[in-house]
Formats: sequence, structure tokens, C-alpha cells
Amino acid sequence: MIELQAQLPWQRPPLPFPASLRRRVGAALVDNFFLQTARLGRMLPVAHPRLHGVEVLRDQPYSDSGADHHLLDVWRPKASSGPLPVVLYIHGGGFRVLSKDTHWIFGLAFARRGYLVFNINYRLAPAHPYPAAISDAALAYEWVTRNAHRFGGDLSRLVVAGESAGANLATGVALASVFRREEPFAKRVFDTGVVPRAVFAACGILQVSDPERFLRRKRLRPWVHDRLAEVADAYFHRCELRHPRELDFADPLVLLERGIPPERPLPAFFAPCGTRDPLLDDTRRLAAAVERLGGKVRARYYPGELHAFHAFLFRRNARACWRELFDFLNEHLGAPPR
Repeated sequence: MIELQAQLPWQRPPLPFPASLRRRVGAALVDNFFLQTARLGRMLPVAHPRLHGVEVLRDQPYSDSGADHHLLDVWRPKASSGPLPVVLYIHGGGFRVLSKDTHWIFGLAFARRGYLVFNINYRLAPAHPYPAAISDAALAYEWVTRNAHRFGGDLSRLVVAGESAGANLATGVALASVFRREEPFAKRVFDTGVVPRAVFAACGILQVSDPERFLRRKRLRPWVHDRLAEVADAYFHRCELRHPRELDFADPLVLLERGIPPERPLPAFFAPCGTRDPLLDDTRRLAAAVERLGGKVRARYYPGELHAFHAFLFRRNARACWRELFDFLNEHLGAPPR
């Protein structure tokens, strides 16, 4: 096995028991917070799609595996005057937790503005380590390119979107559409011949293999570092790689920062992040890397906001983020039909 450049999670010695216990308890608390928040939000009357003129076609398979992790939901406006711009939405959750069902609000937010949304599940770590998640995202992308028209979609106005780990996967899928690669999942995307018009990469974790990079720049509270380290530990659980470049779709930021021109033009990126988000530097680096390759990027930094703030629509900055996103998409795709 070729020695990899970074000290990867499976190469580190086991944590002492107190640190291991702290990490497990912290992970359980954070996971439960997001699960319960999504469940409670979905119970609110205002969350019902019909109130917004939206319909949902649930649990459509994008693979013949028969597994829940290969299902997606289709969100679309009930009435429209023409083909709809398409969003492939890939949920976050540290590659470990959450699902299309916890991320219903993103399907609703796009569909009520006139977009056809495919909100996917994918295999989760540690049971399914890298590259399972990006392989599933690529499979869903291929399925969308073949099937969006059946639901009224216009593939010439395709957006790939996600937050946190989902932003990592959305960025990876977008790069697979423009870089000719040997990975089977990347070839599947490239061979569709379809390049997204835009990428919505919110508060992305874009270099999973090196969680220690944050400590090299600033001091982090132990529970924050624990969350970042557990993402890497889960994603690379029992994962065997033979060359550093096999990490490129876990670390799409590094792929961009090499500065190698892609075979096709990059899509436009909208990359929002809160200034108190520990992942802020990844968004800054993403914006710089896309610009160096001649791509179009609009990075937005929202003062005082934490990770995934845009999911909490009662917040002023969250509403501002969505307004700026839709303005950006209108510029690059044109406004959805009414």
C-alpha cells in the first residue's frame, strides 16, 4: 500500500476511554437534536406541501437494489406553465446520519419557488464507508439525467445542491461531470454528458481526510473537534486506499486546488457559510479555487451564524441566504415558469 500524505483516521491509534466516551455522547446528542428538530418541524401545519401548491412523490427508486438508501422523493409545484428547472438535493449529516425525510424542508423550499426537486437517500457510514456515498450520489445523478423529463424537468437548467456533507457530495458530483476520471462512479457521471448549470454548496466539509487542519489554523473547543474527527473516522471506517488521489472525491477541495483545468467548464457555485461555522475556511478555499480555474462563484458569509443556519428559516440571515440563492439561480438558469 502506498503511504498516504495525510495521517488518515484508520491509521490513528484508538482514543483513550474518556475521550472515546465524550465523543460518543456528543455525537448522540447532536444527532438527536437534528433528528428531533426535523421531526417537530414536519409536524407544523405550515410545513404541509399542499399549503404551498406542492406535491410529493415519495420513495422513488433510483437503483434496483430494493434498499431504502436508494430511494428519492420528488417535490414539484402542482401548477406550472412549462418545463421546470431541476434540483438534485443531497442531504448532510456527516455521512453518518439523517436522510431525505429529515431534509424535507429543502425539497419544499425549492419546489414552492418553481423547481423540480429530487431529494435522495444514500448509504451511510460507518456501515458503508467511502466511496459508498459519492457512488450513490453519482448513481442518482445518472438516474436524474435519464428520468427528469418524466416529471416535467428541464435538464438544461440542472442544479446540484447540498449542505455540509451533502455539499461535499454535490461538489464531488459536479466535478465528476467536468473532469475525466477513472473511478467507475465518476465515469458514470461524466458519460452522461450533462454538466449542472449551478452548484449550491452550503457550509461544506470539503476535505474530509484531514480534520486536524482546523486545529492548525485556530483553537477549537474539544466537542467541535470531536464532531469533525468523527466524520472522518466514520467515512473512512475500514477503508483501504492505495494512492492519495483515491481521496479526491472525499476531498473535492484538494482536487480543485491542484489547479488542473477540467475537460469541461465548471458550473457556477453559490457557497454560503456562517462566520461562526468551524467549516468556514473550506468555503473560502472553495471560492478561491473555483476562481483560479476561471469559474464563476458567489461566496456569501453571514455574520454570527453557525453551521447550517440556513435550515432555520425563522432566522433573518437564513431568509437572506435563500433570497440570494434564488437571485443567483435566476441569473444562471433563468426564472422558473409560473
